[in-house]
Amino acid sequence: MKEEPIDALLKPLSSFIKSETTAGIVLFVSAIVALVTANSPLSSEYQHFWHEEFSISIAGYTISNTLHHWINDGLMSMFFFVVGLELKREVMGGDLSTPKKALLPLVAAIGGMVVPATLFFVFNQDAPERNGWGIPMATDIAFALGILAVLSKRVPTALKIFLTALAIADDLGAVLVIAFFYTSDISVMSLISGGVFIAILIAGNLLGIRNVLFYGIIGIGGLWLAFLLSGVHATIAGVLAALTIPARAKIDEVKFTQDLKDRVEEFSAVPPNDVSLLEPEQLNVIEKIKTLTRAAETPLQRLEHSMHPIVAFIILPLFALANAGIEFSSDFIGSLVHPVSIGVITGLFLGKSIGIIGACWFAIKMKWAELPESLNWRHIIGVGFLGGIGFTMSLFITNLAFQDDTLNLYSKTGILIGSLVAGVVGFLVLRTSKK
Repeated sequence: MKEEPIDALLKPLSSFIKSETTAGIVLFVSAIVALVTANSPLSSEYQHFWHEEFSISIAGYTISNTLHHWINDGLMSMFFFVVGLELKREVMGGDLSTPKKALLPLVAAIGGMVVPATLFFVFNQDAPERNGWGIPMATDIAFALGILAVLSKRVPTALKIFLTALAIADDLGAVLVIAFFYTSDISVMSLISGGVFIAILIAGNLLGIRNVLFYGIIGIGGLWLAFLLSGVHATIAGVLAALTIPARAKIDEVKFTQDLKDRVEEFSAVPPNDVSLLEPEQLNVIEKIKTLTRAAETPLQRLEHSMHPIVAFIILPLFALANAGIEFSSDFIGSLVHPVSIGVITGLFLGKSIGIIGACWFAIKMKWAELPESLNWRHIIGVGFLGGIGFTMSLFITNLAFQDDTLNLYSKTGILIGSLVAGVVGFLVLRTSKK
């Protein structure tokens, strides 16, 4: 294949985007930029920018919110949509597809949610501080997998699989917590409307509709909007819509392989010309191959593959820029000893590690599950600490839990410190482990 000049220019960018560490790097840089800007002479402009009003009008109805709100309730729905796609894929054919595969990461995820929430509640038993019990429960998969990718030569592949399954189960738990505990006043009519749109999406799946535009229009224009007006957080609509996306291919691998060979032979049978343009018969064959490959793909995997770069390199960095800008006061040390900060730090650093490691030990001791053959307990300990990197989801739940700016600040400070310490300890533990 002839390489064009543009290919040589774009190849390094393509390799960077496809690297497993890249999403974590971009997210980390975005958080640093937000922190630096919020503590610079541009601080007031930074805060003012995210609170600019932005309105959308549809058929005479106008929805108006700040840019910060649109990112958290709108763009983050796409993040949760991809989480839903990953969850469905893992349940159907991945590391959560059988009880034997799913039990250990599932138990680890439960332990990694219950213990941090309990620790937070120990330090914060009075309202409104106790509303933040869900903040230290979730794992930031982008950061955690990014650290594992840096350590790829020192850790087995099975550890990445285990962490991925754990984080996806963890995300499911966080979604359920948001749905049931972090909602405002419920509009029954809006929820009924949302149920109708879910039924339409499910019917489309059962009828064999594979056009993603159908699911996009009904999912965004119907389901997401209904949930936005219902009081249940709109990001839940992203997960529910993802679960309705078809995960079946139109043709199996055997038929695809045979039909593809036939199309290649058909293409080769057309006499070549001496110009750079293709013959009409060749173009016709290429169109047949495009149709064939589309039939061999599942809409679920096609959507997940196409949306992952958008989420990793646009949505999550924007979320970090809008939410990680903590303006440190002169009494920074004092803010660290506030019960909310202590609850978040201990929940992420100690709660996640104790919960994950303890749950794994208990499940294996009870012979409910087995430690994967290529892993040892040092690997599990390292992953337990990496699970304490709660950046994205923890910041997201903070905005739902606390309307008070001071409590919000204490929580975000705790998230940054707790995630940083947990990540560094997890990295050091795994760096000294034997593959």
